Amino acid sequence: MEPTPLSLPAATDPWGDWLRDRVREGLGRAGEVVATLREASDGHAAILQLWNDAGIEVANVLAVTSLAAAVHPDEEVRSTAEELEAEARRFLTDLTLDASVFARLESVRPDPLDDGARRVLADALREFRRSGVDRDEDVRDRVRELRDRETALGQAFARNIREGRRTTKVPVSALAGLPADFIADHPAVDGEVEISTDYTETHPFLTFSTDAEARRAVGATFFDLGWPANDQVLADLLAVRHERATLLGYPDWPSYDAEVKMIGSGPAIAEFIDRISAEADEAGRSEVAELAEAVGETVDVVSWRHALEELKRERFGVSANEVRSYLDFTKVRDGLLAVTGRLFGVEYQPVATPSWHPDVTAYDVLLDGDLLGRIHLDLHPRAGKYNHAAQFDLRPGVRGRQLPEGVLVCNFPRGLMEHRDVVTLFHEFGHLLHHVLAGRHEWVRFSGVATEWDFVEAPSQMLEEWAWDTEVLRSFATNADGDPIPAALVERMRAAEEFGKGFLARTQMFYAAVSYRFHQERPADLTARLFELYDEYSLLPPLPGTHFHAGFGHLEGYSSAYYTYMWSKTIAKDMFTAFDPDDLFAPEVAIRYRDRVLAPGGSRDAAALVADFLGRPYDTRAFTAWLTS
Repeated sequence: MEPTPLSLPAATDPWGDWLRDRVREGLGRAGEVVATLREASDGHAAILQLWNDAGIEVANVLAVTSLAAAVHPDEEVRSTAEELEAEARRFLTDLTLDASVFARLESVRPDPLDDGARRVLADALREFRRSGVDRDEDVRDRVRELRDRETALGQAFARNIREGRRTTKVPVSALAGLPADFIADHPAVDGEVEISTDYTETHPFLTFSTDAEARRAVGATFFDLGWPANDQVLADLLAVRHERATLLGYPDWPSYDAEVKMIGSGPAIAEFIDRISAEADEAGRSEVAELAEAVGETVDVVSWRHALEELKRERFGVSANEVRSYLDFTKVRDGLLAVTGRLFGVEYQPVATPSWHPDVTAYDVLLDGDLLGRIHLDLHPRAGKYNHAAQFDLRPGVRGRQLPEGVLVCNFPRGLMEHRDVVTLFHEFGHLLHHVLAGRHEWVRFSGVATEWDFVEAPSQMLEEWAWDTEVLRSFATNADGDPIPAALVERMRAAEEFGKGFLARTQMFYAAVSYRFHQERPADLTARLFELYDEYSLLPPLPGTHFHAGFGHLEGYSSAYYTYMWSKTIAKDMFTAFDPDDLFAPEVAIRYRDRVLAPGGSRDAAALVADFLGRPYDTRAFTAWLTS
């Protein structure tokens, strides 16, 4: 019987009960499989299949719990999901510290296995050793405690950001310069309006408001998201990760974490950050000086958006408000589906299915008439929801057993969008497609977006290129009268986008430096070290008295590896050279990319996938040429 999509409860159903049942049943089945695995004869071929069976059950549990904790509108359900996720992670910790399971896996001879099975075996043995299974009992016990503590701290850090939404009251006059729909959504009370820390409110306000004092007030609130609670939470999280890494024989957390990534070592992260910073330095400093000249004042982390908007309007004839008039959310979403469907040869069929919130829309994804999987789009902000943009798994795909299902979680306005939101939507949808297209593997470990962590952003970053193409945009970007966005405007937008890549690259390297240095150094005063890193890497002065690190959510999920965004971009720029910029839908290259980079998931090393697609090893020439041009 062919696998079918997962049946979810309706928004009004008791999601907490459904989660408990799914987790307990899933972990129960996993426990039974592990018990069988422990008793298996050494070297028996069934050992790897049992390992895969257990992995499927645990992956299913972790997918639904992490998703529900991030998106369910009921705080009680989110809390339940966090508790169940912690239970599942304890199960996984115990499993990878189980010496008898490790012994059974270690007994399997790789010689008679096919390439996929050998890769699964090698990965499993490495993960057991990185967990400390071959260490003394006291070390294993301490690792178990540390992993439990890390889960709790990571959840607290994310929760304080997700549920720490704040608002700033500003005079109604501060809305001058804002789009009409934004003003309409912010009615005045006693001559004031409230601007929240939601991206859909803070970013437009910082871009368009002509009131510098109000922008500064809103920026100060935004850069204190998660403060003060997350300062101590983060310090504890850094300490826990460091102790676990050193307990297992590594000098620090970045060295432990980088071992399984393309970059290979912790020190290589610092070298990469410094190299990109140096390459972007001259252009970045020149750009910041031009921004300051354009607005007649020093440009900092709060004012750069407004200054950049002013410069783009004056120098390139690009007004973000004019661009917004062509970017209605519904048209953009439908356009994205049409573009990616044409590009990758897939079809999206809307399905009416229960979900956690009425905003969520779902589509079955078909390839040549066959059901590949299902996607769910949760794209608008609400209280308590994950407040950034990301793709979440709902279920990994396993060939012949279960269909892949993924969820796009974003926070876009319901009406008109800024073009940067369109770029973000294309980017995140790239992850969703990767998850579904790579969901037909036998081994769950390498299903979906399961490549090295510093490659996973590359396919999504490459898909951003389609959000800048004139003909692509004109296919869905139309104004209220139905007129498509003028080609001349798109060309000016593209020219304007080239300005700022230097100082924005330096900003990305500041984020990467915070991610790496905090984990490598564990400074006693996080705020003081943060401001030192601002001085060293960012070309935009910080806002005194703020605490950006407390709301920097990537410190939880990406830990010391935020560098991966720029690392992936170097590969994305190289992969894009295979496409004809005058014909981005040329089927031969698009299908080759789909089948050789996306569909394999993690079944081969990322470098091998890219080399197979390009016909050569990847290099950084295209990226360097772009950055320094």
